[in-house]
Amino acid sequence: MKAVRIHGFNTVPVLEDVADPVARPGRTIVRMEAATVGHIDRTVWRGSFLRHPPLPYTPGVEAAGVVIASGRYGVGQRVWLRGSGLGTLFDGTWCEQIDAPDEALGPLPDAVPMTLGAAFFSPTTSAWVALHEVAKLQAGEQVLVAGASGAVGSLVMQLAREAGCTATAVIPDAAPPLAASADLLIDTVGGDVLARTLPSVRPGGRAVLIGYTAGPTLSLDIAHFLQRDVALLPLNMFRREVAGRVAAPGLLERLADGRLHLEVQLFALADAAAALDWITQRGHRGRAVLVPRL
Repeated sequence: MKAVRIHGFNTVPVLEDVADPVARPGRTIVRMEAATVGHIDRTVWRGSFLRHPPLPYTPGVEAAGVVIASGRYGVGQRVWLRGSGLGTLFDGTWCEQIDAPDEALGPLPDAVPMTLGAAFFSPTTSAWVALHEVAKLQAGEQVLVAGASGAVGSLVMQLAREAGCTATAVIPDAAPPLAASADLLIDTVGGDVLARTLPSVRPGGRAVLIGYTAGPTLSLDIAHFLQRDVALLPLNMFRREVAGRVAAPGLLERLADGRLHLEVQLFALADAAAALDWITQRGHRGRAVLVPRL
């Protein structure tokens, strides 16, 4: 089969022939129909993640496809895949046949395209957990979203409005900041954008930090921050993955019936390098998804 392989950190991915996986107890083999390229894949690829598979390895933590062999799932069943070490501890999803732990799989409804099945988990569950598990969102609240053009940010906007809230996108370069009237800030970009936007949250409000594409550091005037009395709440989806998996079926239903919308940009499996570059481009919309061929 064909698989994308990384032979050195921060080196160009190579599409090459590798042996087909062999069925084993506790694992499922899936014919890949779509596999997502995300920031976690890029972090592992650069050698910057807390853990990584031994070199050479196949990246990819998310995908969707059809079961080929399994002791738990029926042959031909449509499934999505995420986590359980895929692409972080051992070979991942950027290959024609994925060898995955049974617990990494979930059933994919027929009404959800494979491309969405591969791309949905990280952004939809991050948005859901940030709003409902971390921030404890209440109907009628005013929500600011930094990074609303991105996959997670756009879903935060949609889910906040579904919950009966007013959701407003932060304009990154706007000055001065909005009046301190927001109950909640969901920030997906970090850096200076977060520092400039925090004053827009009312005293006693909350800010949930999801990402840091604008920079991993935050400079605060502590005296002013204490006076503002805004709670800074981190979202750690590794620790909250169980909550994400519980929410996943309902989120898939919303994608299937059109209540939620998620954009995807398709790349051929051979173009993994281009996909890794595309997700770093400012203003890109949606998620990068590899397919076996275009």
